[in-house]
Amino acid sequence: MDSAPKDRLRAVDLAATAGISVQQVRNYVEVGVLPPVRRTASGYRIFTTEHARALTVARRLAEGHGWSRTREIMAAVHRGDLPTALAALDGGHAELDRERAEIRRVLGAFETVLASPSQARPVPRRGARIGEVAALVGVRTSQLRLWEERGLLRPVRTPGTRYRVYDEAELRAAQVVALLRRGAYPFEIIGAVLGELRTTGSAQRVRAELARREQELHARSLRRLRGSAALHDYLGGRDAAGWSAGYPVPAGDLVG
Repeated sequence: MDSAPKDRLRAVDLAATAGISVQQVRNYVEVGVLPPVRRTASGYRIFTTEHARALTVARRLAEGHGWSRTREIMAAVHRGDLPTALAALDGGHAELDRERAEIRRVLGAFETVLASPSQARPVPRRGARIGEVAALVGVRTSQLRLWEERGLLRPVRTPGTRYRVYDEAELRAAQVVALLRRGAYPFEIIGAVLGELRTTGSAQRVRAELARREQELHARSLRRLRGSAALHDYLGGRDAAGWSAGYPVPAGDLVG
């Protein structure tokens, strides 16, 4: 008969500490979020404080990285594949870096729009035709068509003739696109700028909204950092010699 560990836990106790079901605990074992379990001679799973620690780490990781990446990280850890676990972790932090860079680029684009002199011009009640808009903006009609194909401009079409007609909002959009293209902004950033302008109607309000998103990104970054710190502590409590062959990790690299 197997000797029971002194720190043995029941599945129901482990589930209760995390506010999940016993079935979820079993599922976490199956997908590798929790370490493998031993079984008693009668077939019952044996959970220990190591499983409780792993569950705590997984929940902390999930707060910052989401459950999909958390499953990938924890499963790699428990099969001894540290490089894969670290690569997944780094990928999560890199995503935030890309989001932060994009927000700053969009903010920079809005500063360009706000700093530009007002070019508001009255548009005839019937709207402006593509040639008139091209002349007002200072581009060729072919560029306006290209921007329309990319979804940046939304002129309406007249019944029958199907001529493009631009109202004041679309004329302003064309001016924004031209301004930002002259500043070498890529189409995806320009699209984000126009999308925000069409939603809020004010560049100043957009700037405030993007600043709010940047603060939210900082909060997400801190949550991911806490998850990474929890994983570091968890790794420090495991035997470094247990990692997969070819990737030995000195204990000093795991324990601060």
